[in-house]
Amino acid sequence: MSEYGTLQERVRCRSLLDRVMKPEETIQFFKDGMSLGWSGFTPAGYPKAVPIALADHVEKNHLQGKMRFSIFSGASVGAETEDRWATLDMIDRRWPYQTGKNIAAGINEGRIRMGDKHLSLFAQDLGYGFYTKDTQSGKLDLAIIEVSAITEDGGLVPTSSGGVIPEILMACDRVIVEVNLGQPSFEGMHDNIVCNNPPHRQVLAITRADSRIGTSYVPCDPAKIIAVVESRYRDNGRAFSEQDTTSEAIANHIIDFFTHEVKAGRLPKNLLPLQSGVGSIANAVIGGLAKGPFTNLSVYTEVLQDTMLDLIDSGKLDCASSCSLSLSKDEGFPRFFANMDKYSGKILLRPLAVSNAPEPIRRLGVIAMNTPVEIDIYAHANSTLVGGTRMINGIGGSGDFLRNGFLKIMHTPSSRPSKIDPNGITCVVPHCSHIDHTEHDLDCVVTEQGLADVRGMAPKERAKRIIEKCAHPDYKPILSEYLEIATKDCIARKVGHEPQLWDRAFKMQLNLAQNGTMKIKNWDVKIDLCE
Repeated sequence: MSEYGTLQERVRCRSLLDRVMKPEETIQFFKDGMSLGWSGFTPAGYPKAVPIALADHVEKNHLQGKMRFSIFSGASVGAETEDRWATLDMIDRRWPYQTGKNIAAGINEGRIRMGDKHLSLFAQDLGYGFYTKDTQSGKLDLAIIEVSAITEDGGLVPTSSGGVIPEILMACDRVIVEVNLGQPSFEGMHDNIVCNNPPHRQVLAITRADSRIGTSYVPCDPAKIIAVVESRYRDNGRAFSEQDTTSEAIANHIIDFFTHEVKAGRLPKNLLPLQSGVGSIANAVIGGLAKGPFTNLSVYTEVLQDTMLDLIDSGKLDCASSCSLSLSKDEGFPRFFANMDKYSGKILLRPLAVSNAPEPIRRLGVIAMNTPVEIDIYAHANSTLVGGTRMINGIGGSGDFLRNGFLKIMHTPSSRPSKIDPNGITCVVPHCSHIDHTEHDLDCVVTEQGLADVRGMAPKERAKRIIEKCAHPDYKPILSEYLEIATKDCIARKVGHEPQLWDRAFKMQLNLAQNGTMKIKNWDVKIDLCE
């Protein structure tokens, strides 16, 4: 018996107790080439017992490359599942976001087909049947959903994330349910709604971050459930990113900016609902707010990281709406479970189609803060592809919030180290090697050097401000020279609204690839050679 109850207590739909199986007994349901729907969003709320059992089966029976699947989940899941599947060549396609060294390698080596998509659009498109239109049945073949409980009429109570469970159930008729007894139940923390397809899609009447519009479970026909599996695995969690002087400096610039906006009357004293992405900078911003002057704060976001618990402990956060608890395995989740009564009263978990929907983001006036790979001088941003070709994780939900927020902020270090130079990579470039977010969506660019508020500025004005405020000192003269040369040339040709020289715009990236640094000696067309 688990300290968190028994399977009989958690499965209140009694007829389903006849379908209880061990994880390895479910292997019979899996066939090569299947399309699978998984619960989960970031390493939270994803199935574990069944995927691990299937991976063990493939490894033990030397079936690598002979059982391959398409996986559709809300975002990334734990490395012990999808990344291990990647090492065993079990993944054919992966949508829409992933995390892990081996799965990223498989994508970039061409062994795994990945589709990158704004997360709010992925959720709705999955429900529309766009991702299953080429399957024989027009549906997902099988779903694996982790739950805290099953209600009397078969409703599924999610665990630590909302993900795309409603859309998976719309697109799938055969469901394996993992009931997680290795952690307390999350029942009561969720606010679920199944969004109808157009022309009957309903209004999401969220007027506050803590507005409830749905139910604590996702409706599910018990006839769809072909197996119930007991699980005791906890979420592997997101590795905790330690704050450093760079992330703290960025956080301070943002907090100073908020203070200025409050004084100017453009923000209320308790700001507006906050959205924060993942990583050390996002952690530092939320940690800074826990120590800052603002009170009665609210959060409307897609992930909650460890420092969000600090914000609750500080007494300055009234409520937080999210799609998942993206906490660290060794610190965040144990801390959450040890104080679950306190934290659960402040946190509301929603499905992805609601947490990232444009409608409430725009209505609430969410302040969006996310980290890119690089930003260019005109305020375009690249969040996904290093060098314009190598996939990291995916765009995630940053575009959902940056297109629809009240204030749209991108924060990044001004430089990163290359193999030969501690500041060999500038994160402010003439033109991004890949663009996920356009100049039309960004209001502020922030590095440890400073904050560039580019609202209301024309392109050349934005470029000067971003170089002045955000570029690393080693790159300011290089970028300023480029802007001057490009402006002179383009104005002379009467094409000078947003000056670029396409024979030189990517010279810094090319120089990095060939010489290990983005510190070019001049803007001649020829690539410099190392001295």
